[in-house]
Amino acid sequence: MSIGFCGRLSTAAALIFLPALDARSQNAEPLREKTRHGEIVLETVASGLEHPWGLAFLPDGAMLVTERPGDIRLVSPEGAVSPPLAGTPDVADRGQGGLLDIALDPDFTTNRTLYITYGEPRAAGGAGTAVARARLSDDAAALADVTVIFRQEPAHTGANHYGSRLAFAPDGTLFVTLGDRYDLRDSAQDLSTHLGKVVRIRTDGSVPDDNPFIGRQDARPEIWSYGHRNPQSAAINPDTGELWTIEHGARGGDEINITRKGLNYGWPVITYGVDYSGAKIGEGTAKEGMEQPLYYWDPSIAPSGMAFYTGEAFPQWRGSLFIGALAGRMLVRMERKGDRIVGEERMLRDLGERIRDVRQGPDGFLYLLTDAPDGRVLRVRPAG
Repeated sequence: MSIGFCGRLSTAAALIFLPALDARSQNAEPLREKTRHGEIVLETVASGLEHPWGLAFLPDGAMLVTERPGDIRLVSPEGAVSPPLAGTPDVADRGQGGLLDIALDPDFTTNRTLYITYGEPRAAGGAGTAVARARLSDDAAALADVTVIFRQEPAHTGANHYGSRLAFAPDGTLFVTLGDRYDLRDSAQDLSTHLGKVVRIRTDGSVPDDNPFIGRQDARPEIWSYGHRNPQSAAINPDTGELWTIEHGARGGDEINITRKGLNYGWPVITYGVDYSGAKIGEGTAKEGMEQPLYYWDPSIAPSGMAFYTGEAFPQWRGSLFIGALAGRMLVRMERKGDRIVGEERMLRDLGERIRDVRQGPDGFLYLLTDAPDGRVLRVRPAG
């Protein structure tokens, strides 16, 4: 059953855009870089965003951008930044918690519905990842009819490993990636919790009849897959319709997975990383009944955000998978042949910024979010 609540209100009564770029951004020279397939240009679209986390394109090319402390901004195609939208929910803004991902409903053009994930404050100082559905007002200045459709259980007082990305399956169901909350990592193997899981729900929060653990008394019915650590990347492979996720390892062991129905991805029993202390985690790198990653990094790059490239602006990149890196401070391009990763190219290392999200724009360019107190929306386009 969906659970409604009253969201906090912004002081903005109307949508009045702030200047598109500050003086530093306006005067900054775009970064140019040679890649394996030609030269690219990186330019600032908008700046002054506080730890931006998720980005969704509206039909007119404007962007909705979440800020982890709890706001959503509308960024025009020209880069003008709105005041915070009214009606966003209260969030647990601590550690890795806060306002996280955002996605438009497949029928957004007719229903103006969107979905957000966030760290939701709970009783006794606890918090948990929640998914809320809302309607964007006609003037794009507020969220209305905000309703929680999913709550990760149990809540926890820790501040880390919330996940959390959203991805719509071709059948219209919604995938949500959920972290293990860091110091509850053994719960990733416990089907009676949502910790360290990917869940699949309908857009009203109900459970699809063909989820893998329907009818099991020891399992949460929303669970699609389990044994995950902290997946902060999710996207649907446009060639197959399957969900791909990428999750953070500890020290090493970041991994790409094709995230399939009912499968166990091993954490914390198997991993290609070690603990931050250098201690061994689990039983090794493989175990019967647990999936191997499609690809892994050691040392870690701290992946966050991903996009399959399908556009026309970079025909030489069509089919590539693009990933942001936080600790690695770069954009990573993975070359694919079907379900195999056959190459890796590391880009924009001279930028020196944490890349939180990666999206393909309606113009075929790539758009990035930088995770910083003065975060930016960046655009990657061909040179020339």
